[in-house]
Amino acid sequence: MKVLMFGWEFPPHNSGGLGVACQGLTYALLRKGIEIIFVLPRKIPVGNNTINFAFADKIGGLTIKEIKSKITSPYRTSTSSSKIFEYGGIDPSYDYYYDLLNEVLLYARNARRVALQSEYDVIHAHDWLSFKAGIAAKEVSGKPLIAHIHATEYDRSGDNPNPLIKAIELEGFLKADKIIAVSNFTKQVVTERYGIDPAKIEVAHNGVDLSEIDYDEVAKADILRASKDAGYSIVLFLGRLTYQKNPEMMLKAAKEILKYNPKTLFVYGGSGDMEQHLMHMAASMGISDKVIFAGFVRGNDKNKLFRIADVFIMPSISEPFGIVPLESLANHTPVIISKQSGISEVLRNSLQVDFWDVDEIVNKIVSVLKYNSLKTDLSLNGFNELPNISWDKTASEVTDVYSHLIT
Repeated sequence: MKVLMFGWEFPPHNSGGLGVACQGLTYALLRKGIEIIFVLPRKIPVGNNTINFAFADKIGGLTIKEIKSKITSPYRTSTSSSKIFEYGGIDPSYDYYYDLLNEVLLYARNARRVALQSEYDVIHAHDWLSFKAGIAAKEVSGKPLIAHIHATEYDRSGDNPNPLIKAIELEGFLKADKIIAVSNFTKQVVTERYGIDPAKIEVAHNGVDLSEIDYDEVAKADILRASKDAGYSIVLFLGRLTYQKNPEMMLKAAKEILKYNPKTLFVYGGSGDMEQHLMHMAASMGISDKVIFAGFVRGNDKNKLFRIADVFIMPSISEPFGIVPLESLANHTPVIISKQSGISEVLRNSLQVDFWDVDEIVNKIVSVLKYNSLKTDLSLNGFNELPNISWDKTASEVTDVYSHLIT
């Protein structure tokens, strides 16, 4: 079976979890004997890789030299959701959305040429950024299309979605032959917010690959070692610093936690448009000396942060799935997660809170820091769950969708 797969990013050239999910799923599908052409919108260095990559700007022949910004990341809190866009009337004063949309549309134009020069049985497009490329490939090939939704515009922007992005998502859902959602939580959003028949949607939860972790290197855990040796506890938030991820929650909880445990550090691993706001917020609260902004981390540095931390928190307002808690448990660090997340459907050994409940997250963080037996049980039992939340399991579910479409 051959799959033409459209994605927006791929590690190490990624700015969020979409690329991580694409990588994990792609490698698992390859292990099952699925042949994949993974298409990216532009040429990037991939090194020695077992994946057959195609770059739409090279095959298609159209360049992106007219795009203002070199990197247009989709991971940003929307500030222009009140501006009504139309396909033919994009306001160039909104540089970020103007550039991002131009790249999405250019990707779709180039995708037609990619589709005509490739052989495949099914088309698989990840998230709205790639939906129009997948639709273009379907139009010129007649092959069935899967729209794989990892996060909707409602997850990113709440009840004020950017109407243009929502329109592209809806177009993808309507023109796809099948939709894959990363959780039942996301399936419900697609059904209720976009009016899609639930029978059209299959759920395939994301996973984690323990073989990707260099445990010998991570065991050194030299990051923040001096602070740990000095008796400090570490609470970790690792993710994009955007509205959806609710990074303010850790600061709201921090002042109360410090009353119980003054020797606590609160570490942000990640970057995003709320970073400066969070820095000012910590300063105004008088706790800047207890808050560390580590910036975007990946690879061994990310795993070392997990290993040195006492607890990881993911208080997202709306989280379609949430791979990061699995990565935390893979490094034996217990997790506190939002009830408003897809991962809460499959992960039993975690503490769960409503994203808005500051008192409850304070209670749970303090409990983990105070009671070593609780911390040990959560980390050990959570780690033991991971083999059942694997990318190989996800790949089996996705392969079933492929088989259904081409038989």
